[in-house]
Amino acid sequence: MNLIQELSWRGMLQDIIPGTEEQLLKEKTSGYIGFDPTADSLHIGSLVPILLLVHLQKAGHKPYALVGGATGMIGDPSGKSAERNLLSEEQLSQNIEGIQKQLSKFLNFNAQEENSAVLINNYDWFKNISFIEFLRDTGKHITVNYMMSKESVKKRFSGDVGISYTEFAYQLMQGYDFYHLYQTNGLKLQMGGSDQWGNITTGTELIRRKAGGEAFAFTCPLIKKADGTKFGKTEQGNVWLDPEKTSPYQFYQFWLNSSDEDVKNWIKIFTFLTPDEVNELLTNHDQRPEARILQKKLAEEITRFVHGEEALASAVEVTQKLFSNQNAPAEELSIEDLKTMEGVQKMSFPKAEFDTEPDVVTFLAAANIFESKGAARKMVQGGGVSINRHKINDIASKVDNNQLLHGKYLLVQRGKKNYYLVEIS
Repeated sequence: MNLIQELSWRGMLQDIIPGTEEQLLKEKTSGYIGFDPTADSLHIGSLVPILLLVHLQKAGHKPYALVGGATGMIGDPSGKSAERNLLSEEQLSQNIEGIQKQLSKFLNFNAQEENSAVLINNYDWFKNISFIEFLRDTGKHITVNYMMSKESVKKRFSGDVGISYTEFAYQLMQGYDFYHLYQTNGLKLQMGGSDQWGNITTGTELIRRKAGGEAFAFTCPLIKKADGTKFGKTEQGNVWLDPEKTSPYQFYQFWLNSSDEDVKNWIKIFTFLTPDEVNELLTNHDQRPEARILQKKLAEEITRFVHGEEALASAVEVTQKLFSNQNAPAEELSIEDLKTMEGVQKMSFPKAEFDTEPDVVTFLAAANIFESKGAARKMVQGGGVSINRHKINDIASKVDNNQLLHGKYLLVQRGKKNYYLVEIS
């Protein structure tokens, strides 16, 4: 399969400008994707664009990763219902540094390679352009009618909030990025999420009108979950690529908990497995869905890609300790196991209060494992609470020193996935 065929098979292709496939088959092509520096780490919503660049490089083409130091000061209205707060230059600089560090983990930036990846920041060229110069030399080539026709702009115009000139100009700035890179670096291809199609085609139009050239583009679908909830979100918020924000264990667990419907699509998008390997996994999964073969393979492949082999091994080990052999007593866990356990929220509880031997409902609420005694009582009665892997069914049962692991710890489980290590001190 060529690049476009493979991306299509993987479910990573939505819109494409005619002639793009032929261009990629004709010659080595330089292409780019922009990353918005709204935080100092990318999250898993950025994984598909990253993977597009990786696939582009694997196919022999030259990938450019553009960090929007200039456009990040403006804000993209695509997919937004309200004006975004503008970031300071200091915060943007910090965010860009973090993103550049992450991208270097996924792409080959070895300058000795003919198709080595390149990191660029659009602030490097926008900082030297005056407002008058931009209006005169770029703005005159794109009509307001053309800009108003873009879906992201139309939605904001028809809404209650409206759109400022600042965000309205974003489209033209992104279009200029493509024009600038076409002129200075010979880039002929831009890629991105489907919500960026309007901005991307503004760039190809600017190249046609201002430079008399031809440029190409394609987009990937936005990832959606089958249950309608937002992809990449958990109860704790975003799933980040930075291990300090989302631990490798938590990252691994996100993919391991994928639904059967989602994982059948995600196994193709988020791994580099071949069609034969995927088809074999799908067959085995359908024969034994309870074994969660697809989920385990997906979690393994994407955690290795993002965090490396050592972090994957640690995430698997923690998972096995927490979830394997649930009937085994927690007393088998060493102090080191308890102290280094990832994926478990660690908290303390006053010893004086614990020594009063509170009932389990009072303890769970006082330890802030539940927001109230009522919520704790309901979960205990429903069989959703375990202490030291022993299910608690009686709301009147007490917690006392005899239950402490190594004289000072309790391992509390709330529901299926929430663990708490409570240190009595």
